[in-house]
Amino acid sequence: MKLIDCYNPQEAGYNPFLIGPTWQTAILNYALEESLEHIVKLDIHHFTDELFVLLEGEAVLIAAELNEQKIIGYDLQNMKPGTAYNIRRNVWHKIAMSEGSRVLIVENSNTHLGDFEFRDLNEIERSELYRQVKQCRNNSKH
Repeated sequence: MKLIDCYNPQEAGYNPFLIGPTWQTAILNYALEESLEHIVKLDIHHFTDELFVLLEGEAVLIAAELNEQKIIGYDLQNMKPGTAYNIRRNVWHKIAMSEGSRVLIVENSNTHLGDFEFRDLNEIERSELYRQVKQCRNNSKH
């Protein structure tokens, strides 16, 4: 008798693996485009919160807000393994991952099929994000 299903996606990038009627789980494994140096856009979900749990490695969770002048303000969290972090719906976000990192994600079902929008970062925004993430990482090491 087999009553327990086991999942351990190893492929780089985003891997949804258990999609139910109302929610889904996924593993985000490190991929080059998830490294700080390769972040060029943020994403947003309009119909779901998104829960993140760092399983392995190092990652900085990035939340962002646009003010009336379309200037981005960042809220950064150096993720601790085993701690659950929620990004509420309608919040721009991204994860800056280090090589070897793995993150568990829980969100509404089939979010990856259509509930997303991207916002490209210009060079100034990318530079500021890079600076702030580096500072967040350095502050956590002290």
